[in-house]
Amino acid sequence: MSGPTLYVALVAFGVVVGVASGLLGVGGGTLIVPFLTLAVGFSQHSAEATSLLVILPTAIAGSLALRRRGVGDLGLALRFGVVGAAGSVLGALLALALPASTLRLVFAVFVGLVGLRLARDGVRS
Repeated sequence: MSGPTLYVALVAFGVVVGVASGLLGVGGGTLIVPFLTLAVGFSQHSAEATSLLVILPTAIAGSLALRRRGVGDLGLALRFGVVGAAGSVLGALLALALPASTLRLVFAVFVGLVGLRLARDGVRS
């Protein structure tokens, strides 16, 4: 995929990711990384790095919209953010140390386990 087709796909998928992030509270990475690797042809490392950059503005916009309605705990979010930022540096360094095929497998297992857990919890409730 390249040229105008790529740009149209990126814009359309960006809207989908934004809506999903605001609606479901998911990190866009669960959608962006597979899209960038499977549809656009990015390497696993490049897709994950790009996803991290995309998540910042979408998370801020969604958080502000919810915060205006009084939803969320700002203090808790800031504490998680500080600790998460430190952990993110360690995770990025670990990702760079792994071969792309191993990183892709780790990502797939993670997404699969999360999906199974959510489905199980949804059935129980």
